[in-house]
This record gives sequence, structure tokens and C-alpha cells, in this order.
Amino acid sequence: QVQLAESGGGSVQAGGSLTLSCAVSGVDLRNICLGWFRQIRGEERDDIAAVDLDGTTRYTDSVKGRFTISKDSTKSTLFLQMNSLKPEDTAMYYCAASAGSSATDDCYTVLMVKSRLDAVSWGKGTLVTVSS
Repeated sequence: QVQLAESGGGSVQAGGSLTLSCAVSGVDLRNICLGWFRQIRGEERDDIAAVDLDGTTRYTDSVKGRFTISKDSTKSTLFLQMNSLKPEDTAMYYCAASAGSSATDDCYTVLMVKSRLDAVSWGKGTLVTVSS
């Protein structure tokens, strides 16, 4: 069973940086789709970044060029480096995983679709607050 645990959230001023981490257990990171979602209060949980099995990274437009997703399979950890943070980045951030993925999968799309089907493993989330 996949277990995910996020850390690294906090409060930061606009323009600042944070790095989120997600400890992954119960599965080999090389065999699953991994990504980060965020949920702004009152809105749906949305996919913002994902990494394919071959290391290809994908982002939603609002974070492209500012956020970087990466994984360290030796440490079973997923990261999200967030730079140039804006107040609109304030949200609860969740790590997500989907098992049974293949090498040709577009993990951003896989996670987005499977999240709508309640077929994704989630962490408990970590809160990021960006003040102006």
C-alpha cells in the first residue's frame, strides 16, 4: 500500500521560496506516477506538476518556470521546489501517486483523470501561505 507524507510547508512573503518534500513508502518510485496537487480554499484540488517514469516533468501553466518537480528514487522522496511565490499560490499542497503506471504514460494526465475517479493515493497535505 502506497503511503505518502508531505512536509516543508509554511509561511513566506511574496517572491520567496519553499521546498516541499513527500516521503513515499510501500512502492518503488521508479514504477509509479507522482505529482503535486494543490487546493485553494473553496476550490477543487488541481494537478500542478507531475513527473513521468522516465523523468519527464509536466506543469500547469500558472507554475511553469517557477516550480520544479523532482524525485530521488534512492531516498524515496518527491520534491517540489517553489520559487517566486505569489499570494495566489496560497493553498494546501498534496502529494499524489498512481500505481500501475507504464513507461509511456503522461503522468500529469493520468493523475488528473484518476483523481477525478478517486483512484489516487494522497498524503495529508502541507499548508503554504504566501503573504503580499
